[in-house]
Amino acid sequence: MSPGAAITAIVVVAIATVTIGALGLRISRTTSDFYVASRTVTPALNGSAISGEYLSAASFLGIAGLVLTFGADMLWYPIGWTTGYLLLLVFVAAPLRRSGAYTIPDFAQVRVRSDGARLASTWLVVIVGWLYLMPQFQGAGLTVRATTGAPSWVGTALVAVIVVINVVSGGMRSITFVQAFQYWLKLTAMLVPLVFLLFAWRGDGTPPPIAPEQWFEPLGAATPESLYRTYSIIIATFLGTMGLPHVVVRFYTNPDGRAARRTTLIVLALLGAFYLLPTLYGVLGRVYAPDLVDSGAADTVVLELPTRILGGVAGDALAALLMAGAFAAFLSTSSGVTMALAGVVGQGLARRGPWRGRLAPVTALRWAAVLCVAVPLVLALLAQPIPVANSVVFAFALAASTFCPLLVLGIWWRGLTAAGAIAGLVGGGLAATSAPILTLVARPEGVVGTLMSQPAAWSVPIGFALMIGVSLATRSRVPADVSRTMVRLHTPEHLPLDRG
Repeated sequence: MSPGAAITAIVVVAIATVTIGALGLRISRTTSDFYVASRTVTPALNGSAISGEYLSAASFLGIAGLVLTFGADMLWYPIGWTTGYLLLLVFVAAPLRRSGAYTIPDFAQVRVRSDGARLASTWLVVIVGWLYLMPQFQGAGLTVRATTGAPSWVGTALVAVIVVINVVSGGMRSITFVQAFQYWLKLTAMLVPLVFLLFAWRGDGTPPPIAPEQWFEPLGAATPESLYRTYSIIIATFLGTMGLPHVVVRFYTNPDGRAARRTTLIVLALLGAFYLLPTLYGVLGRVYAPDLVDSGAADTVVLELPTRILGGVAGDALAALLMAGAFAAFLSTSSGVTMALAGVVGQGLARRGPWRGRLAPVTALRWAAVLCVAVPLVLALLAQPIPVANSVVFAFALAASTFCPLLVLGIWWRGLTAAGAIAGLVGGGLAATSAPILTLVARPEGVVGTLMSQPAAWSVPIGFALMIGVSLATRSRVPADVSRTMVRLHTPEHLPLDRG
């Protein structure tokens, strides 16, 4: 891809993102507008927005690279990321919307009536968010450097600045429009080049034939621990989706529980359609770009294929379209994560601490957005690059070990207590966060290295066991109004009920 084509793609996406985000500034007036878009987002728009923020660089670039390197076994990633929404639909979506909360910490306090549970949830939201933001910023910098030759910090800073502008300008309303646009941009950016590439492949007799069984054989190193890794990935992705703060917060924007369910069904359809595409790019990579595995650049296979297969002006134009989709992936996910963090931290600034009563909620959200982006931005500029796929798996494992037990037990088990919730959040959180820290610092090998690289298989049971065990030991501390809360969570909105 020529640097000029890549720069043009980045500039067009950046301008479109800021312009669409500015629409939110014109219609965002109240605190509810900024935090949850006044709970008026339709299922179709919300489904597109959720899909837009969920399809990060790990989806747009990483899946094709994984399929290229390790074969069909890596399809568990997109299957897990999609199936997680099915579990969210069944267990969480409608009751969570009926809770009336703005954020996960709000839900924790509503359900167990504990400032301690709220504080633990707040810190976990921040940690999960930073695990997502830092590699998104780094990935944007590396992608911009590889395609344009500009220094890495340019792409990193550009994404951070655009994200802050969108969140500060119109809050949830701004990023809703932006993320919906970016989903359809990413789908178009994947689909249009793929059609041309498949036709070119079909009419090209020069690539060596690949036997059917070779499509499934790993080109990269396979390990004996691959079975454990697969099951751990399944646990993390199936259960982690319902606990991701930037996913959960979008369900608060629906008008009611029924709309939340319809939104989830739309998301399932949109994600299922998208995830077919990067898999095919990985297949084409096995024919035209197997050398990227040896060079350690498998994640660039999506951007490389147009120029390798077609070349010329057509190849550059299609590669630029894919670059636009990749940059949109960095922006949309970063915007969603930043909004989730700003909502939680902004409420803390407005209601607690030395600024209590001095900051309006909207002002607090804006300052929180700047703060929540500044920290991972500095870390991204100073630290060594972290593979996006690895960090995303750690974030999913942490969410699955903490917020998944909190939401599932909080919604479906009246016996959950504040002590049990805090024990599960802290214990599951420590178990899941010890993994990335040890992996980055000590880089363990053997059995320990395997357990640390994919912690969900053991950290999720710890989170559930602690919440259940401690709650049973403190059953006398079940909130006095638990019956009223459970009725509120499970009663459809059209039935008469005093919701306070």
